Amino acid sequence: MYESFLLPYPISPYMTPKPQFLYADLHIHTVYSADSIIQPKTLVDMLAAHSYIKAAAVTDHNSVRGCRVVAELARAYPDILIIPGTEITTDNGDMLVLGTYELPPKPWTPENVADYARSIDGVSIIAHPFRTYGMGEYAKNVKADAIEILNGGTGKEGNTQAKEFAKALGLPGTGGSDAHQSSELFSICTQIETSLNLDSVLAAIKKGAVSARLAKSILIF
Repeated sequence: MYESFLLPYPISPYMTPKPQFLYADLHIHTVYSADSIIQPKTLVDMLAAHSYIKAAAVTDHNSVRGCRVVAELARAYPDILIIPGTEITTDNGDMLVLGTYELPPKPWTPENVADYARSIDGVSIIAHPFRTYGMGEYAKNVKADAIEILNGGTGKEGNTQAKEFAKALGLPGTGGSDAHQSSELFSICTQIETSLNLDSVLAAIKKGAVSARLAKSILIF
């Protein structure tokens, strides 16, 4: 039987396929944010060299210039994914929008930003809700897709509060380094049950197929 040379064991029709996971840092700033020193090429080089984090969201403050530059540089690497986005300073706190190369139209209210994300099939995330420039309890009034529950620039108490808040609202929880210098990149990531495809990533976040992780706690087999 030829099959005995091809497979070490028979395949059962009842076997459940192993989930496919992608690890992504969903909150990164480049030099196109005034308070960041991360060069686009540095980000791309570090992402390409990383052993398991293969996707990164470029979310500069009120700008999409950085994600355009990073995405162009990343075209040389078919095994990494750049998620275009921005971090918008609304009148009630910061929000991430993923899946866009354009800024939302003004005025930048939380509701308008969330509406914009829905209109482009993107993702809106309440960024670090219990930290400076966070939205806090006001986020209950916003129809966002997710809450950032693990942020590299937020202390343990603030992240724990965000996690409990997301659970109470029944929203997915994401994680990102919020890196502003290269040493902070990929310290936190989001495990996403998806393939290396932008539309699939955005859909997975919205349906809650995500888990925020400290990168140092991940074991890859």
